[in-house]
Amino acid sequence: MRVLAFEDHVDIEALLLSGSVPMEALTFEQRWNSTDALHHIERVRPDVLLLDHFMPPMTGLHVLDALLQAVEAGTMDRPPIIVAMSSEPSCNEAMLERGADHGIVKHRVAALAFWP
Repeated sequence: MRVLAFEDHVDIEALLLSGSVPMEALTFEQRWNSTDALHHIERVRPDVLLLDHFMPPMTGLHVLDALLQAVEAGTMDRPPIIVAMSSEPSCNEAMLERGADHGIVKHRVAALAFWP
């Protein structure tokens, strides 16, 4: 399972490890800012895309909007699972309304049921 996380402060791999997610079953990459986000999504082609909201220079919501516009235009494939993982629940709700599949406070991301 390929996982791409956009998060600027918290080490998501450490959160997954502490939550007993078997990292040997994942190819994991974290981007610490959203610069060239669509390029990295296209390059990694993640099965799981994790988006924080407060992440410079674009918010997770802006990354999601740009991704879904590219998918609609036929220039990119949509990752099978998109997770909004802001510390602020209202930001997760906004991304869910726009098309994210899951919304969870980031410190609970290892609790999602789809991990191997």
